[in-house]
Amino acid sequence: MDARSILAKLRHDVPLAQAELVWVAGALADGRLSAAQAGAFAMGVCRNGLSVAGRVALTQAMCASGRVLSWDLDRPVLDKHSTGGVGDCVSLVLAPALAACGAAVPMISGRGLGHTGGTLDKLEAIPGLSVMLDEAQLRRVVGQVGCAIVGATQDIAPADRALYAVRDVTATVDSLDLITASILSKKLAAGLGGLVLDVKVGSGAFMKDIGAARALARALVETANAAGCPTRALISDMSQPLVPSLGNALEVAEVMRVLCGEVQGPVLELTAVLGGVLLAGAGLARDAEAGAEMIRAAIAQGRAAERFGAMVAAQGGPRQFVQDWRRILPEAPVLREVRAQTAGVVQAIDGAALGLAVVALGGGRARESDRVDPAVGLSGVVRLGTQVAAGQPLAMVHAARPGQAEVAVAAVRAAITLGADVSAIPDLIVEHLE
Repeated sequence: MDARSILAKLRHDVPLAQAELVWVAGALADGRLSAAQAGAFAMGVCRNGLSVAGRVALTQAMCASGRVLSWDLDRPVLDKHSTGGVGDCVSLVLAPALAACGAAVPMISGRGLGHTGGTLDKLEAIPGLSVMLDEAQLRRVVGQVGCAIVGATQDIAPADRALYAVRDVTATVDSLDLITASILSKKLAAGLGGLVLDVKVGSGAFMKDIGAARALARALVETANAAGCPTRALISDMSQPLVPSLGNALEVAEVMRVLCGEVQGPVLELTAVLGGVLLAGAGLARDAEAGAEMIRAAIAQGRAAERFGAMVAAQGGPRQFVQDWRRILPEAPVLREVRAQTAGVVQAIDGAALGLAVVALGGGRARESDRVDPAVGLSGVVRLGTQVAAGQPLAMVHAARPGQAEVAVAAVRAAITLGADVSAIPDLIVEHLE
């Protein structure tokens, strides 16, 4: 086998054999495939697609291109993955809640991508906390606390790292097969016994329509199950931010309000549903509804907050973070209210535009090398269906400099549509997929 013959088959839409896809993954991982050849492979898959069997084979081969963890624990090893949205901080609530309910959660997460925030960036808003743990450290934290949220090390799915590096510059990011293989190769490498997928749809998601979201959810579920990891998925609404804050430290603050029982809302509801599915699938609850109640109880009783605090400390953060988070989290020096220029009802929110406004403030990355300011972002973002008067706040901008704040005020105002009334607000949970 060689790259030229495999690429020629892709170009002529000839299905690739499993052995050829295994060879490609190995060649991506060890550098035998050049950047030009990796880009050609990505383009060929994007144009002609893979069969279901081919998608499974590529996913498994990319997973096996590096270290695959195995666990010897007295608890089921579970995880969740979201396809990304704005104000989506569910992972930070769900991981400790699952640990409090008897699961082990080695959550390998990512950084911000485009307009969406990254779980690792949010955690790094906590001073001193490290998300880059080696395998021994990961095993220690999961064993002691029950959960850890970390980035993938260099030896986890190296084939995906090489392929991911060329997908953006070759306009092949939106390939269903490549998205599926990228997400699942890293998750399967964590040695999971169960996985739940939260596929987002709406203005703040990558998938803007239900058809695309449904296709991705089905591809993920059938591929993960075929690869031997029991997996279910749901599609959730992202037509507005999950929490009223966007930005790393601001979203951690929202997480703490949920974990400390100060607020409820969409994050708590979605956390309970996702956790209930996992607990039922792992045999820790009789069904998903009972599992959701277990998650709610773990949060209401403070057990999830205790696990979160223990995880923060075990990963190098402050030992009293749960008690002192208001004093510890960084704050931006410039605050500006975004006031409504007319009265009306909030009809629509462009979530992607809000996310990009946070990126422009320095809360995300335009390039991989950009540094992130953990303190900047938005808070108090209004919800769909809210009646506002002229001059009433629509959101608060948290900025490092006055000029940035003024630009963000204009961007936020343009992203929120006011009108005489609002059509039906979508349900948070759009669909469940087995």
